[in-house]
Amino acid sequence: MSLSIVILAAGKGTRMKSATTKVMHKLAGKALVEHVINTAKTLSPQNLAVVCGNGADQVTPLVESMAATTVMQNEQLGTGHAVMQAQAIFADAEQVLVLYGDVPLTQPATLEALIQCGDNSGLRILTTELADPTGYGRIVRDATGKVICITEQKDADEATLRINEVNSGIMVLPAQWLKNSISKLENNNAQGEYYLTDMVALAVADGLAINTVCCDDNAEVAGVNTRQQLAELERHYQLLQANKFMAAGVTLADPSRLDIRGDVTIGQDVIIDINVILQGKVNIADNVTIAANCIIKDSSIAAGTEILANSMLDNATVGANASIGPFARLRPGSVLSDQAKIGNFVETKNANIGVGSKINHLSYIGDTDMGAGVNIGAGTITCNYDGANKHRTTIGDNAFIGSDSQLIAPVTIAEGATIGAGTTLRKDAAAGALTLTKTIQKTVAGWKRPVKKKT
Repeated sequence: MSLSIVILAAGKGTRMKSATTKVMHKLAGKALVEHVINTAKTLSPQNLAVVCGNGADQVTPLVESMAATTVMQNEQLGTGHAVMQAQAIFADAEQVLVLYGDVPLTQPATLEALIQCGDNSGLRILTTELADPTGYGRIVRDATGKVICITEQKDADEATLRINEVNSGIMVLPAQWLKNSISKLENNNAQGEYYLTDMVALAVADGLAINTVCCDDNAEVAGVNTRQQLAELERHYQLLQANKFMAAGVTLADPSRLDIRGDVTIGQDVIIDINVILQGKVNIADNVTIAANCIIKDSSIAAGTEILANSMLDNATVGANASIGPFARLRPGSVLSDQAKIGNFVETKNANIGVGSKINHLSYIGDTDMGAGVNIGAGTITCNYDGANKHRTTIGDNAFIGSDSQLIAPVTIAEGATIGAGTTLRKDAAAGALTLTKTIQKTVAGWKRPVKKKT
């Protein structure tokens, strides 16, 4: 069966009270419509289109970056009208699945069940039951239980309003029948819009079978219209992620205080304390411990490493049995070998730290290649920037750098060298020797700052 998917994302979202169009608001670090597109792709559709309107200038770049097609709905005249604009997308398909850009948590398995239910020549509707169905279109059935129509809240009478089974808006329709019948939609309703839900009554009139799948988890079909609803779905999503990781062998101090905002893998016997954010592509191996208030983004952490409280890792690679923090910051390009130690108030950037090397206190190590067994004293700085260009520092195995030293790149400290405390190193330091510097303060008249090299 060939399947085309149409995602409706043209609404204004006025209740969000935002310059950002509704479907571009983020849940778990991704735009709402991005979640929907990712889910749609798991179904391997023949065609995938997003109907845009309000805020199209914000939505279109994302849609194109995800290899989906954009269709414009210049006038927002209802969901049926939106699907009309996408007819060329499903012209050659057998089935059309309609999704919504502000309904981010529908699961692929649920959509698979919807696609597979009933006859391919009929309609299939995803429904759910709500204790309070206010605001939703009701699934109206006859005495035998067959669906006869969907009635919107504003058009419902008292008996219909008492129905708890509601329409999610998500449905699968036979493509050719839809193409031939959608022009029959009328807008003689309270909103003056063309409702896609009215296709159900047309299908009944044409003798098409109507099948439904009732979704147990209401959050799968919940739309976002307000920031409160967005916050509720965020917490629901995060709890689902927390439960998944706990079931796989991860200990969470408080499942309600972990935020997953990307593609995260976590090994067994990992312990994560409160208020930890894992963002982007993160890989955490077995037996890692992460203390409170840490933020880890686009990083890989090998087995047995301990990350102490209030540390930040961004695009870092950490070896096994390393120690980081507290209050440490690993910036992009930081690579820690096994058993390396980054202590409190230490910042690294674009630096390779060798096996067992230690930077324990109050230091900045940037643009550096450091060997194994190096000890960096408190307050050490690699002066990698001359005001215009970056330069590298090389530190050999087993070197010892005394406290409060400044290493002015480009400079090389050979294997086993010792740099005395308070040294300002401007020249290479010899292997196995002690290097000290002492300068008298002076002013150099006529000095000019260097200029950036042309590339």
